[in-house]
Amino acid sequence: MTAACPHKQLRVAFVHPDLGIGGAERLVVDAALGLQKLGHAVDIYTSHHDPNHCFDETRDGTLNVHAIHPPVPRAFKGKFHILFSHARQLHLITHLLGSSVPKYDVYFVDQLSTCIPFLRAFGHTRVVFYCHFPDKLLADGAYVEGKIQRKGGLLKRIYRFPMDWLEEVTTRQADVILANSNFTSRVFRAHFTSIGVTPQVVYPGINLAAYEVTNVDHKDPDILQITSDRPTLLSLNRFEKKKNASLAIEAFARLRKKVEGTPHLNSMRLVIAGGYDPRLEDNMMCFVSLVDRVKANSLTYDIIQPGSSKVNIPPFQTTKQDPSVVFLLNFTTSQRSALLSSSSTLSLLYTPENEHFGIGPVEGMVCGVPVLACNSGGPTESVVDSPLAERTGWLCKPDPDVWAEALLEIVSMSKEERKALAERATARAKEKFGMEAMAKGIESALENAIAMGSVNVLTWVWIILLSIFCVPLVALVAFR
Repeated sequence: MTAACPHKQLRVAFVHPDLGIGGAERLVVDAALGLQKLGHAVDIYTSHHDPNHCFDETRDGTLNVHAIHPPVPRAFKGKFHILFSHARQLHLITHLLGSSVPKYDVYFVDQLSTCIPFLRAFGHTRVVFYCHFPDKLLADGAYVEGKIQRKGGLLKRIYRFPMDWLEEVTTRQADVILANSNFTSRVFRAHFTSIGVTPQVVYPGINLAAYEVTNVDHKDPDILQITSDRPTLLSLNRFEKKKNASLAIEAFARLRKKVEGTPHLNSMRLVIAGGYDPRLEDNMMCFVSLVDRVKANSLTYDIIQPGSSKVNIPPFQTTKQDPSVVFLLNFTTSQRSALLSSSSTLSLLYTPENEHFGIGPVEGMVCGVPVLACNSGGPTESVVDSPLAERTGWLCKPDPDVWAEALLEIVSMSKEERKALAERATARAKEKFGMEAMAKGIESALENAIAMGSVNVLTWVWIILLSIFCVPLVALVAFR
């Protein structure tokens, strides 16, 4: 039952490109849930939604999801991903602006900004854009210490130039711009120089109730397959190369040597859980490389999926009996809660560098699990690493030897030390990163956008320019 809303009930449409399993998708789901709890009417529109690869709330009717699958592929021979992403979103917007679709007070757009001028001009509706991280930085290469380490040659740069231009000019058309961390906000200002505003930071929030032990059914077959009394290290991330899960494997292998002979740690295991989509080459290649890394360290492993996930995986020869490493593909909400709330889980390993925010550390903190993360990006805003009383986790450079030393400190903590850290971490997570705080921040942004009144007709100038640029994209959408 939704709570009474002290403000006017808003009709909000979320526009998200691919509603799979990942941090950006988790934010969209929790933001929609939070707004519903505040009394607003929310619909989510997406170009892809697979019931076998999604969060429970988008499948069980909790959220109203409209999946408008386009005739346009994700890529052509593994290339031109961003070009096809623009085309797929234009197809989605063609549907969203149709006469049969309800009218909304405001649109909430994230990840891909192509649609913003069209929603404002043809939909006569204000738009709030949530920036997870500028796409041009993700596409060009790794973002390290304020610089882009570019990949690809001249042809790729020529290809990317109009794409980067399109991203900046369409983002500039948003009425309100939000960012997921101060780190992302600073990067946004530095690399979108024509946009004269600093994005307001609204931290991703999490549904605290979803992590309560009472929500875990220990008779559920999905729970039984991951339940163990063995000391457990946990990694939660999509199976993507940039998430650097190999760091967790290398640190775990080194830690095992350090604790060899310690009775209660001899049976330690590492669970690597994350979203896996066989349509994505990066997911498949990352998964294969992680299995190879496990083998190279002479570790045993197993691969499991919940009953709701039916994705195909490469045929590996696994070890079913007490494996050192467990790969959990497309985990369910209940499996995540069970792992994070288990007394056998000793630490959450969050391996990405320069992560834009990173919901994983907050998930660990809210469950009182000691967090080990890289000392860059968003985790430096969520995790407090201090030898003083306020510590909630560890922030270390991404070096396996350094991480192994930090993990040795974590797994060697006394019960009293672990309890005190858990209390601090849980309190910080609830105060700073609860779903209510995020929902109210987004609600305020939506109300501010609506308060701007009718859309400025100068938007039509941008529509004309974009139409000229988007002729080949529109042709792709129309060609069926």
